[in-house]
Amino acid sequence: MIRLLIVDDQELVRTGFRVVLDAEPDFEVVGESADGFAALEAARELRPDVVLMDIRMPNLDGIEATRRIAATDAAPRILILTTFDLDDYVYEALRAGASGFLLKDARGEELCGAVRTVAAGEALLSPAITRKLIESYMRRPPPAAQPTTLGELTPRELEVLRLLARGMSNNDIARELVVGDATVKTHVARIFSKLDLHDRAQAVVLAYESGLVQAGENGPASRGDA
Repeated sequence: MIRLLIVDDQELVRTGFRVVLDAEPDFEVVGESADGFAALEAARELRPDVVLMDIRMPNLDGIEATRRIAATDAAPRILILTTFDLDDYVYEALRAGASGFLLKDARGEELCGAVRTVAAGEALLSPAITRKLIESYMRRPPPAAQPTTLGELTPRELEVLRLLARGMSNNDIARELVVGDATVKTHVARIFSKLDLHDRAQAVVLAYESGLVQAGENGPASRGDA
């Protein structure tokens, strides 16, 4: 059973999500919150597996609430609820610890699929979100020298990280490197372990901030299969 916390300042939005999620046999909506501070308390008390987090809320916005929740022990996965006009927040939300993004007008099956993807420990980065991430990065100052942590990676692991950050799925990477899917999964797991990463979203941010991947390097859209 996947335990869910819905965080949005609009009651109608929360109700709509709850109706869809409660209909699924493997979901349990354990609570709702209308602002960031209430979300912090609810996450601490209810221990959800996934938090559906709005970005713009009174008192404490979704990015700061995400940052604080993600910093706690046994933190839940956080799925950001966004609209097209909020896409400029993508980069900061990823840095704060979000594992994925979902448009508020997504269909019910998309919502349920997104929750299951994030709950499984994978990142949910749609092609539109990936493009916004790159555009946001391009507006930032050039990165500093690569962190010494990247020096712990083998040349092949660096190559896998570079392809992963360009938005390639495991299958895409396997085809690019002419190796099996299992080999790619092993490389990805070792990268996450060595760099203390939780999911692909964090890997994308690290790759761009370290300068391993340069803005404008395009690849197939990420499908988040970790």
